[in-house]
Order: sequence, then structure tokens, then C-alpha cells
Amino acid sequence: MVHVTTKIDRADRALIDELGTFSAATIHEAQGRKGALDSDIKPIDRDMSFCGSAFTVVCHPRDNIMLQVAISYAQPGDVLVVASGDQPAGQFGDVLANACAARGISALVTDGGVRDTREIRELGFPVFAKHVCIEGTVKETLGPINQPLVFGGQVIHPGDIVKGDCDGVVVIRREEIRSAIDASRERDTAEAAYIERYKAGATPIQVSNLAAILEAKGLTVDQ
Repeated sequence: MVHVTTKIDRADRALIDELGTFSAATIHEAQGRKGALDSDIKPIDRDMSFCGSAFTVVCHPRDNIMLQVAISYAQPGDVLVVASGDQPAGQFGDVLANACAARGISALVTDGGVRDTREIRELGFPVFAKHVCIEGTVKETLGPINQPLVFGGQVIHPGDIVKGDCDGVVVIRREEIRSAIDASRERDTAEAAYIERYKAGATPIQVSNLAAILEAKGLTVDQ
């Protein structure tokens, strides 16, 4: 027997929205260079972005029955994180994308495959996948929903926050969302100051205080 867990702890929606104002790269760096998913998991449209609570799903390779179950139980704002064994089959297409959009689901992230990408782009539903493939799937094998996953090189717990944009996807622990927001804001403020210094004529060596480091490493430069 396979049990579907539907009750998970989620971060406050206002905090998720606030975190979502920062880029995935900024969040990754700000929280100590952790949480980045496998860079092979990419958006089907570079303009797609999302931020929401992880609703984890395990699908058997080339099978999407549990994905359909997950769509049926996910809540508005959730992100479907679908582990499917890195198989290039089209487990998700425009019909299920419309089902997700109708239910208020924020996005789908999968290490499997998707298809109907033109229609999904026109719909505007964020999909991040490892493969695009026209091959179909079956509906046969049950699997767990809302259990911790090892996915894209990271451990993801149900209710963790997932942020994705054109540069990639990052995972933030639910209990660390406030500190991730604060650290990301500090990083954005610091980087804005760096840019202003560059505009004023400073060099990267000056802005990043590299002179002493480079000298210690033995770098010499013609004068």
C-alpha cells in the first residue's frame, strides 16, 4: 500500500513572495552557496520564473500516474517537484499544464521529460525539466508523495521553498526562509554598490580588494 501525504507545513505566503523577488543565483550565493539543483534542469522558456512550496512526487520511469495524483492534491502556490529517474519521456504536456494552472499550482520541476512546450509557453505555466521528449508514458506504478527526495543533487523536504528563473533552480529550507531573505537583500545591496563604483571608474581589483591577494600569489604586471 502507498500512502499519499497531503498535509505539509508551508512557509508564510508573504515570505515566499518576498523571497521570490530575488534571483535564484542571489539566493544560492547568499545562503552560503547551497541549494542549487543540477544545472541540466532548465526552464522551457527563459522568461519563466516561480517561487513556491515544494510538493514532492516520485514517478516510476516513463510513468506519470503519480504526477496526476499530485496535481489533484497540491495546493495553490505549490511547486511540483517530480523525481522520475532521469528518463527522457514526455510525462507532462499542455493538458496537465492547464490542470496545474487551473488549480493555482506555481510550477513543475522534473528530472524527467516534458512535451507540448510551445503550448505550455503560450499558457505561461513555468516548467523546468531535464528533457524535452515526445515519447509517451503509462499510468501503472504507484509512488510516494510528500516524502523527502534526493533530487537534482539536493535533499528536498516537502514544504521547502523552491525558486527558479532563467539561471536555474535553488532550494531553501522552510525554516531558513527569513535568514535567506535578509542575506539576499544584503547581497543585492552590496552588488548595487559595486556597480556604482564600476560606473565611477573603479576596477574589479579595487572593488574586490584583490591587490594584496594577487601580490601574495606572485602575480606581476607590467607598469
